[in-house]
Amino acid sequence: MVFFGYMVFSIVFGLLADRYGRWKILLISFLWGAYFSLLTSFSPSYIWFVFLRTMVGCGVSGHAQGLIIKTEFLPTKYRGYMLPLSQVFWLAGSLLIIGLASVVIPTIGWRWLIRIASIPGIILIMAFKFIPESARFNVSTGNTQAAMTTLESIAKMNSSAMPEGKLVEPILEKRGRFADLLDAKYLRTTLQIWVIWLGISFAYYGVILASAELLERDLVCGSQPELESEVVVTLGDTEGSQSPCHCHMFAPSDYRTMIISTIGEIALNPLNILGINFLGRRLSLSITMGCTALFFLLLNICTSSAGLVGFLFMLRALVAANFNTIYIYTAEVYPTTMRALGMGISGSLCRIGAMVAPFISQVLMSASILGALCLFSSVCVVCAISAFTLPIETKGRALQQIK
Repeated sequence: MVFFGYMVFSIVFGLLADRYGRWKILLISFLWGAYFSLLTSFSPSYIWFVFLRTMVGCGVSGHAQGLIIKTEFLPTKYRGYMLPLSQVFWLAGSLLIIGLASVVIPTIGWRWLIRIASIPGIILIMAFKFIPESARFNVSTGNTQAAMTTLESIAKMNSSAMPEGKLVEPILEKRGRFADLLDAKYLRTTLQIWVIWLGISFAYYGVILASAELLERDLVCGSQPELESEVVVTLGDTEGSQSPCHCHMFAPSDYRTMIISTIGEIALNPLNILGINFLGRRLSLSITMGCTALFFLLLNICTSSAGLVGFLFMLRALVAANFNTIYIYTAEVYPTTMRALGMGISGSLCRIGAMVAPFISQVLMSASILGALCLFSSVCVVCAISAFTLPIETKGRALQQIK
């Protein structure tokens, strides 16, 4: 349901960002996400919990506009280096929440975990006074004065001088139109990007959920899965409504394993940056997607607990590299008039993959580990082929202002 909220509002926020500005939508999404995240900790029932987390998903879907703003400010030669470095901060947040969970959940419970996790989002709202609206967006709407003010402040900050002259660009009235994404010039690119986004998200959340599933069931070589599952009875359950559940509390060693595998998300970042800049976006993505497919299959090899952690570590590194590359490619390939919408719809389709992943990682894997891993691997192979055959390479290509 979190991903359902993200899926719906990713399109809405993308559409609004192309029409009314990236900065406004980014601020609204931060306020929305922080507010409903905090409210979740006061949920009186499971239904309320699910509803409020869905609303959090709606808010978080607008955070991609931060990447759009950054992309539209960065010079062409630096985009391939600076955008992947955002992964470091994503990693820091992931490690922080795992570390917090290991301390907070066993002591004061999940409600306090959510309250503490809401604090950074609330504090960061104050940072918006230092974030300018995209100068490219302002130019596309005819607000050249605002764009000039932003550029002048940047020049002053860098002790540099503005070039002589004035900004002259046509005002683009038709912005953020879905039909433009399916225009003949971008049709094939759009369809292949959608396939890749869906597949990458499916693999990314599949790895995360499969990690938890494998750790809970202790399915390493030489160990036996629990034959008798714990039975959990919730308030309101009647006789016959009980269902088996593998949800037992994580041990400290499980949290350590999750931290190690999460650190894997940054392990290939230097190689990913080199690949993006020297091999290009398409070839780099096809290689990492192919390797992801291979490592999904390797998870089925009889191995020790350390070997399992090693495979999960590499998988997290690869799926993070995949996300890095497709985020950059999508932001670069579309012109300013539909960049936010293109990213929004891609992010929306991405959540379909995320919604399907739990049913494979946790439901199908319960019946057949090999079947689940082969499915993940097959999807990654399709994505690798789609990436290799993308019609436009954005390496060294200036951002397009109009289509």
